[in-house]
Amino acid sequence: MPGNGTVTRSTLRQQIADALRDEVLAGRLQPGQEFTVKEIAEQYGVSATPVREALVDLSAQGLLDAVQHRGFAVRAFSLDDYRDMIEARSLVTEGIFHRLATEGGAAVLTEPRHAAALTAVRRRGEEAQRAAAAGELNILIGYDLRFWRELSAVFGNPYLADFLHRLRVQSWVCTVQHLRRVTDLKGRLWAGHTELVDALARRDAAAARAMIEAYNTHSLDLLERLAAG
Repeated sequence: MPGNGTVTRSTLRQQIADALRDEVLAGRLQPGQEFTVKEIAEQYGVSATPVREALVDLSAQGLLDAVQHRGFAVRAFSLDDYRDMIEARSLVTEGIFHRLATEGGAAVLTEPRHAAALTAVRRRGEEAQRAAAAGELNILIGYDLRFWRELSAVFGNPYLADFLHRLRVQSWVCTVQHLRRVTDLKGRLWAGHTELVDALARRDAAAARAMIEAYNTHSLDLLERLAAG
């Protein structure tokens, strides 16, 4: 069929983008590290076209920088960048809290499909919480990203959910370069996922806001200490 090639290339493009994003989050691609389209194409055994498209996508998401005449490099985020990310994340989550306080927010919690979705988000939060408590960073990142994406989808609109997901990926890319230098992260990572879901389920926006503020303060303090050595 005429569309099959396009679908296959599009799928491959997304797979490569996801794989490279995971390489960055796992710390195997370091901030500032440069590579070319040809190198990535050879690494994955694919043609240059979907690789180039995947790298352009990751650049648009703020994870890579285009290096003139040399290819691409993993973006190196600063502490100031992280502070800006936290501010932006707070503005997005505030939209969730605002909706929660409206009649529409009450309707969301009473609809069976949304109630089931919130239960699923809480289970995801339990997994993230266990990983955080154990200091298992790779596991935490995966569950944490899914937790926030699904939570924002329950209360927010899809555009805000996508924006928050992008911010959270950038936040993790910024922090992993410091967190991976720590040999034992047990008890040092935020693990309030289920408490946040419970507060939202109670429509307790004040408690949810307090948790987010404490989370942001904790994360920034930890990152500043690690960055200072």
